[in-house]
Amino acid sequence: MRRLPDADEFASQRANMVERQLRRRGITDQRVLEAMAAIPRERFVPEPYARRTYADSALPIGHEQTISQPWIVAAICQAMELRGSEKVLEVGTGSGYSAAVLARLAAEIITIERVPELADRARAALGDLGIAGVEVVIGDGSAGLPDRSPFDAIAVHAAAPGPPPTLVTQLEMGGRLVVPIASRRADMLTVFRRLGETVDLATGQGLEREVIGPCRFVPLIGTEGFSE
Repeated sequence: MRRLPDADEFASQRANMVERQLRRRGITDQRVLEAMAAIPRERFVPEPYARRTYADSALPIGHEQTISQPWIVAAICQAMELRGSEKVLEVGTGSGYSAAVLARLAAEIITIERVPELADRARAALGDLGIAGVEVVIGDGSAGLPDRSPFDAIAVHAAAPGPPPTLVTQLEMGGRLVVPIASRRADMLTVFRRLGETVDLATGQGLEREVIGPCRFVPLIGTEGFSE
């Protein structure tokens, strides 16, 4: 059986990931690059897949969920345009890796996971690394957390049929919602910016929309997503 890479080898792979997968593919936000360089992704990847930790692909984490490929995590973080003082809602905690990255980019992260086992595992991984400023909540992420809103930014790590209306209403004015929108050929990673008090998703009133590019995510399960 091949041995797992040691800490130095993982660090070297992480540096290569930042340069080859992120910087060369359009991730220009220096704070995002530094956060991705700082967080040990291997601490969030199940051991059977540890050798592929820094591969340019998503990896299984159990319960039919995945840890997204590094570029996707970086692209979502860059699209939120965080400066350090924001309150961020994350939908789909998964392994906890993205929350760990976000914790270096914003002041407060609230992350929702519908699978209790994954939430517990993510909470433990974040705690082991001493990452502060992240609260892991178990629940239906598609509905967000109305009693904790508004949020400066919301990141959704699952493909939705459209921008979840409740999440849009939980955005601060000028806030950004980054969410993959499901389509037949590919999910499209999209950022929505709230421009006004009144938002009409049918006409686009009150929202600015920008498509980042194609991606592939598990479906968003919940009241404002897909049914199981």
